[in-house]
Amino acid sequence: MSVASVISVLDDDPYVRAAINNLLKSRGYIVHTFASAEEFLRSTDSTDTSCVIADVQMPLMTGIDLLTQMRAQGSATPFILITGFPDESVRARALKAGATCFLGKPFAPTDMMQCLDRALAADDETRG
Repeated sequence: MSVASVISVLDDDPYVRAAINNLLKSRGYIVHTFASAEEFLRSTDSTDTSCVIADVQMPLMTGIDLLTQMRAQGSATPFILITGFPDESVRARALKAGATCFLGKPFAPTDMMQCLDRALAADDETRG
């Protein structure tokens, strides 16, 4: 029996956090939610997460900044970046920084699940 993956959801909007949390928990994932990148980094959960889903636009540290910092520290944790302001230049920056997926809000639950499946499959290959 496999252990459920731990997914960390970072968004400054509590409604978005709750919606993603509910979606992922309904699919059997263990979910940790955070209101900011700083809160995530202070948490012990930041080291055992299987995937990070982070908003691009957050106060103080953006999702792209967090991804860049974690990559600089040697973390290969997959990232899915989400934004209410999808823009091709932001998408390009996110993917260049190493995001597995980039979704504009609102997104369909099936799109999120496809991104998560891809991120976790890539993570399995990296660890494998």
